[in-house]
Amino acid sequence: MNLLMCPVCREKLSLTEKTWHCVNRHSYDLAKQGYVNLHVVQHKHSKNPGDTPESVQARRAFLSAGHYAPLQQAVVAKIAQLRVENLLDIGCGEGYYTNAMQAQVLQCMGVDIAKNAVQVAAKLNKDITWVVGTGATLPVLDASIDLCTSLFSPIPKQEILRVLKDNGYLMVVTPAEQHLYAMREALFEEVKAHDSAKFVEQLQDAFELVEDIIIDAPMQLSQSDLKNLIAMTPYAYKAKPERREALEAHESLDLAAQFQIYLFKKK
Repeated sequence: MNLLMCPVCREKLSLTEKTWHCVNRHSYDLAKQGYVNLHVVQHKHSKNPGDTPESVQARRAFLSAGHYAPLQQAVVAKIAQLRVENLLDIGCGEGYYTNAMQAQVLQCMGVDIAKNAVQVAAKLNKDITWVVGTGATLPVLDASIDLCTSLFSPIPKQEILRVLKDNGYLMVVTPAEQHLYAMREALFEEVKAHDSAKFVEQLQDAFELVEDIIIDAPMQLSQSDLKNLIAMTPYAYKAKPERREALEAHESLDLAAQFQIYLFKKK
């Protein structure tokens, strides 16, 4: 069942051969990698929005090494318990989590604003509908989705409310208080604990908090893993170059990742 929406006129999109089109004759060709670009020029604020190619490749390398597998497994287990049909992963990036989610649902869509990330993701799993698009206007029909997920990504609240079915779910994953604390201490003079509770406050008027889970993932990182981890985070450009270089000089490092999973239900 096609659940995509034309970003121009908001009508339903249908797929004919390798082109998505609506009744108003707006059309969007499938790229050779298998994704569709629904991020129309009038919605863009920069030429190449989203993550840089360097950040995408670093994240692919780091996640492929399995360091965040405890989070991936916890997310997949929770989705399996929910027994939902349609899933939309907002900010899917290069697809590490989306790829694992797909086996638990009938229909899975991944959307990200960064075309270079979706190009990488689309090679992973042809059973997922991969879309370049913006959370400001999710290219998905009203009340069509059972579960929206946002892992380390923006949470476009009003758009999520629009696309979710009644009693639909929202899963948010964000850094927990102690996430990569030692790494941040090495990179910055002042370090504050992550405040994940702010998401609960932002969403409480429209969503009921169903579950609140902390996942701890201790890691032993090689030098190349450490460099990839730094490169895939905002710390890469926020830290002073000399501090980053000093940290990257470590041949190995023990670090603790800590993740906060929130499961919400639409009121």
